[in-house]
Amino acid sequence: MRSLSALILMLAGTSPALAASGPFFSLHNTNFVVLLAFIVFLAILAYFKVPGMIGGLLDKRAEGIKSELDEARALREEAQTLLASYERKQKEVQEQAERIVANARTDATAAAEQAKLDLEKSIARRLTAAQEQIASAEAAAVKEVRDQAVVIAVSAANEVIAKQMSAAEANKLIDEAIAEVDAKLH
Repeated sequence: MRSLSALILMLAGTSPALAASGPFFSLHNTNFVVLLAFIVFLAILAYFKVPGMIGGLLDKRAEGIKSELDEARALREEAQTLLASYERKQKEVQEQAERIVANARTDATAAAEQAKLDLEKSIARRLTAAQEQIASAEAAAVKEVRDQAVVIAVSAANEVIAKQMSAAEANKLIDEAIAEVDAKLH
């Protein structure tokens, strides 16, 4: 109520009200009528507690804004936490990928070395087998040549002995061979 009285006194002492012609406190003076209407309007607002309601609404709005700001801060912190988590996960995945690539390279190098060793062993085995086959073929060829030489030598000796030997000498050799065989068997 004090503020309303102070407002009335202040409005009454304003220069536009003093500038009007005629008595100020008259219903014919528009300034006075406007002042009265304004005072009645303010009294109605005060009677229905409109300033309190407006203040309450503003307080409610301020609380809503404050809660929205708090929620936005919480969401921002959560987003930062998630971002940090995803960055850590990305770094871990990147490191894991690098380890996998390094392991794959190591495995590939080891596999290449093992394949090289296996190939060398295989070549050595095949070379040994080929050398054995060559030696076997060589031995067979030598044996065949010797056998052929023996057959030729026996034929040649047969012919030479047949030409030089008489029937009596042949019979004597046959008898000696039979005696030798008989001595070895008994």
